[in-house]
Formats: sequence, structure tokens, C-alpha cells
Amino acid sequence: MNLDTLKTDIANSVKQALAEDIGSGDITAMLVPEDASAKASIITREHAVVCGRAWVNEVFAQLDGRVQVDWKVNDGDKVEPNQTLFTLTGPARSLLTGERSALNFLQLLSGTATTCRQYADLVTGTGVKLLDTRKTIPGLRTAQKYAVTCGGCYNHRIGLFDAFLIKENHIAACGGISQAIEAAREIAPGKPVEVEVENLRQFDEALQGGADIIMLDNFSTRDMVRAVALNSGTAKLEASGGITSANLKQIAVTGVDYISLGTLTKDCKALDLSMRLQM
Repeated sequence: MNLDTLKTDIANSVKQALAEDIGSGDITAMLVPEDASAKASIITREHAVVCGRAWVNEVFAQLDGRVQVDWKVNDGDKVEPNQTLFTLTGPARSLLTGERSALNFLQLLSGTATTCRQYADLVTGTGVKLLDTRKTIPGLRTAQKYAVTCGGCYNHRIGLFDAFLIKENHIAACGGISQAIEAAREIAPGKPVEVEVENLRQFDEALQGGADIIMLDNFSTRDMVRAVALNSGTAKLEASGGITSANLKQIAVTGVDYISLGTLTKDCKALDLSMRLQM
């Protein structure tokens, strides 16, 4: 996920955010003289990994082209409490009107990136890649998935369209794992085919069926090690289910290629930010 592919999504997200916040007009900002200019500094109150510059820029670009945004940090940078992230210069009304929408994007995406960096640091040196899931905030999936990469983790499939993930219900509907894999190859040749399995018997069937990726759902670490040995590099292996910061390293050293974690995007804590305005 990179910014070049997100331009339309960013513009649409910002347009919606401004519309729901401003509505028929910012009546509180009208208390400020129309011709008043101001400068504002945005600081973080905690340690974090920054993400969301493009969204902030787009907020003020759509709101008022006269506002100048001067960034002091880049996406992916680590920052400390009371560090200035960026400054704003321009019409005071526009700075006040755009503040909440801009900071909402920045605090959410920086929170996501910060969570991801914390988890990524736990598996440094193991060679495993931590993957996100589809457990994202509705309407902000690509934004959060970009934040995941800023935090040092990786993207799983973006949605239901770019890869197969065959689970229990799909398997039952198709009559078995092998049949589901075969049908997937016919429906969308070239698309990655991943199968979720719950035990070593199902793992063997998915392996023999030619799955590209096999998700080991709630496997014990002992069975993960066994699956890695049986696999012998044939398919990519992904661990999932019941994974926390406490057992992450133990799972990472089993030899699996990936570990997927819904917590990377669904349990993130928004970054505490503050805007200081000077007239």
C-alpha cells in the first residue's frame, strides 16, 4: 500500500469528513474576524510513530488553498512528547475549521502505525512478517493499511476481491478443501489462494490441494512446528488466532512465514495531539 495508489481514496475520505463536520457552516469560527490570520503548531503529547501527512494536507487543500502546511516530520518517523509535528499558517477561520478533521485522521493513523511498530519490534530478527486483516474502520481501510506499513508491518489482502481466503463455511459449501481450491483456480486464475485449516489433517489436505498460503488457525506452537516441517517450503504458512504480544515471539520462531493480527487495526489507540493557535 503506497500513497500513489491512494489519491482518490484520500480525497474522498477528506471530502466526507469535512462535509459531516462543517455541514451548513462553521458558526463558531465566524466569531473570528474574517480577515484575521494566524499560525498554529500541532504537537504530540506522547511517544508515537507518525502517519497521515497526506490526509492533513488534503484537508486544508480542500478547505482553503491559502493555508500553508509546514511539516517537521515524515510518515514513519518516531516522535516524542511535546514534539512539533507541523505548523499551519493562513486565515484563522480556516485553521480552526479544519483542525478537528485534520487531527482525526492524524491521530487515528498515527495510533495505528504506533501499534504496528510496537508489535513489529517484538519479532525483530525472526524473519516473520506481521500482517493486518480486514478488521478496519469502515471507509478507512486503505488509510489504515497504509498506516500499517508505516509502522513496519505488512498488508494481507485488501478486500474480498484481490485474493481467496477459503474458510470453514466455504469448504463446507464446496464439499471439501480440495474442491474449494480447484474451484478458486477456475474462478480467478492467478489470484492467490489461501486456505484456513484447524488441524494437521486439514493442513495436509490443503497442502496436497496446492494452496498458495495455508492459515494455521489456533494451532498450538507444537503443531505449528510440525506443519512447518511437513510443508518443507511448499506453501507459505500463516499463523492466526489467539495471538497476543505475550506469545507473539514464541509463535514467530516456529518457522511460519506470516502472523496475522486483527489488533493491528481494530484495537489501536488514537494519538493524543494538540493544536496551539497564535493570532
